[in-house]
Amino acid sequence: MESNTISIKHQWKFFRAGGFDQVLLETGDDLLALSQLDNKLWSTLSCPTKGVEFDQQTLRMIDSDGDGHIRVPEILSAAEWAGKCLKDRQMLASGSEGVLLSAISSETEEGTRILDAARTLLANLGKPDAGLITVADTCDSEAILAQTRFNGDGIITAATTDDELLKLWISDIISCMGSEIDRSGDAGITRGIIERFSADASTWLAWQEQEIEGITSRLPDEAIALWHGVKSKIDDFFLRCRMAAYDSRAASIMNSSDENLAALAPRNLAESNDEIAALPLSAVTSNGSLDLTQGINPAWSGTIFTLRHTIIQPLLGELTLLTDDQWSSLKSAVELYEAWWNNRVETPVTSLGRERLKQWIEEKSEDLLLSLIDQDLALKPAFDAIVEVERLARYCRDLLPLANNFVSFRDFYTGRGKAIFQSGSLFLDGRSFDLCITVTDVAKHAMLANLSRVYLVYCDCIRNSGTDKMTIAAAITNGDSDQLLVGRNGIFYDRQGVDWDATIVRIVEHPISIRQAFWDPYKRIGKMVGEALQKMAAARSKANEDKALAEILSSGAKKAEAKPAQQAFDVGKFAGIFAAVGLAIGAIGTAFASVMTGFFKLPWWQMPLAVVGVMLFISGPSILLAWFKLRQRNLGRLLDANGWAVNTRAKINIPFGASLTGMARLPQGSILSLHDPFEEKKSSWKRWLFILLAVIAAVTAWLWKAGFLPIK
Repeated sequence: MESNTISIKHQWKFFRAGGFDQVLLETGDDLLALSQLDNKLWSTLSCPTKGVEFDQQTLRMIDSDGDGHIRVPEILSAAEWAGKCLKDRQMLASGSEGVLLSAISSETEEGTRILDAARTLLANLGKPDAGLITVADTCDSEAILAQTRFNGDGIITAATTDDELLKLWISDIISCMGSEIDRSGDAGITRGIIERFSADASTWLAWQEQEIEGITSRLPDEAIALWHGVKSKIDDFFLRCRMAAYDSRAASIMNSSDENLAALAPRNLAESNDEIAALPLSAVTSNGSLDLTQGINPAWSGTIFTLRHTIIQPLLGELTLLTDDQWSSLKSAVELYEAWWNNRVETPVTSLGRERLKQWIEEKSEDLLLSLIDQDLALKPAFDAIVEVERLARYCRDLLPLANNFVSFRDFYTGRGKAIFQSGSLFLDGRSFDLCITVTDVAKHAMLANLSRVYLVYCDCIRNSGTDKMTIAAAITNGDSDQLLVGRNGIFYDRQGVDWDATIVRIVEHPISIRQAFWDPYKRIGKMVGEALQKMAAARSKANEDKALAEILSSGAKKAEAKPAQQAFDVGKFAGIFAAVGLAIGAIGTAFASVMTGFFKLPWWQMPLAVVGVMLFISGPSILLAWFKLRQRNLGRLLDANGWAVNTRAKINIPFGASLTGMARLPQGSILSLHDPFEEKKSSWKRWLFILLAVIAAVTAWLWKAGFLPIK
């Protein structure tokens, strides 16, 4: 181990939070000694680089393998490298926005190179006397690169040279072969791109310069496709002419028949191109010649005109009349040309043309561009050192905060600041929820997050009319869930303070608090009673409607019949109904009286205990179940569902959970007026009903004690 790293046994400090012991990282020595800390004591072993509230460029630098996850060896490697570059290790815990030049080690080759690069960089920025180089300084690429055309990345741009011809070649190569982004942010070319362009140009030119027997001219690229489109039609024409020469009767038969022409006459010829194209190419004669200027089938006239100037003229010269022998010669020449064409080189450099590519070879432009690449690469060590300056500045600023969200969950459990997995705060239902996590797949996240035993609401958040979108999972850890419904809207504030419209799209239900669990049975009973009463009222209303409808439908039929004598009032039946109702009321009253009698028989000090006992009988199971689930609330499953590898059971107990949800409270010292001009008028029937029941209970108890009600 190097002399500037921790070689002795480090004394650790721990604190207990979330139900487990977490290491306390406060100094640079703590960071450099992390290799001595047992991995089993780390809060997490891996976290994603996406979906966390942390500087993405710093995470990319730490993520050495570029797999999108930060792991334990990468944290250790970053801390070790920073320790080698610093002589004052406390710089890693200073909270500074960069690194002091006086803190950089000049005793190592790497530290010396970084120190020199930092001084050069500050000089380019016009701050040669500055003692601190910040992350913002290292990110000012325009100012850093303003005084140089080369930056050591092996990429040259049009700004690299003053030679206009080379500038044009750089532009042409980019258009043909693509580009890579230079450190300055401009598109440029590398040695590999130049060499591929040169190889393709040489191969294509070699193919172009191959000799074809009897052919000195090169046809256009579209000539072969044109040839195959018209060849069979011209063959057909000359064969018809040979048939006419063979038999004079064939001259008229091989031409268009009167019936075919008569069928076309009444039609719209503009819509009959296929039928016209099926007719002979030209008038068939026994002399066997094709006039290329007139008498061509209208459907083929444009194609023949193109053929004449594209193929016939370069290979046979200027012709107005094509004979059968000339046609045979033309076919032989084109066959040779097509064989050469089939061996063509497919490359994007062909877009520049033959003359332009010959200029590339003749001017030896490849050597000139490669020399620029060599000049750029000669500065690679110096500019790599500038990148290392940025890395060191970022590590001094960000490494300790990252470790306090990776090795431990200090920021989350101490409340010193939001953890990197907290994406913001959701305001909804008169509360604010601080444990909000960005998710990409709600269904996938909810499957594992359900095991966290945390009440979750998933919200789709949008801005700018829906152009910006994100999804969050918010933990509900205090209050109740009565008004939390899918479709309800709220506002989400991200870590930058930007507000998003949030809409609940999914809910994962679990107990929120003991208070909610206590009242939940009464709410459910009230809800069931209300629903039952609504169903009874609806059924009664429907029965009345059906009865009224039946009477209306039967009224017409009853009018035609003689009106029967009115049925006499059945006194016995009415008395029976009244007796049954009275018996039911009596049974209810007797039961109520029995309960109240037993209650009043208790000593006065036992009466409150009886009330509490009844309430516990109703709410006890709900409270017990909620207590067990609230003790099982686990932050780890929430993060695991988001791609983390949490290494411990990070609990969210009841007091800590309550701190993650802010309840609506009036400011201290506020004045509250209780007068509400629109308050609903209270009816007195409830009060009188209560008084009546109390009187009945008292009378019943007195009668029982007097012996008038022998209740067993």
